[in-house]
Amino acid sequence: QVQLTESGGGLVQPGGSLRLSCVASGFTFSTSAMRWYRQTPGKERELVAAISSTGGTTHYAESVKGRFTITRDNAKNTVYLRMNSLKPEDTAVYYCYVPKLGSWGQGTQVTVSS
Repeated sequence: QVQLTESGGGLVQPGGSLRLSCVASGFTFSTSAMRWYRQTPGKERELVAAISSTGGTTHYAESVKGRFTITRDNAKNTVYLRMNSLKPEDTAVYYCYVPKLGSWGQGTQVTVSS
């Protein structure tokens, strides 16, 4: 079955960096676009970044442009989210998502606080 396993979250100070990973299995990763979303309590999930199947096209939410970078390694069935210059408002649970399957990972908590 489809499995998406996120990792790399944690507690970081404002201005710090983290790299999230999402390892995929159970489907053909190399032909699947991927996305990262985030969610805070009481709010809907927000699209953070998206990447095409080849990695040649990316999209970012305005709030993270210039700070976050989405990449993928199709040989490792993994999509990454590099997050730099983190702000307290980036605090959320981050999820990876496969649009063509409608499948979500379990999420990884990112907390930005001094």
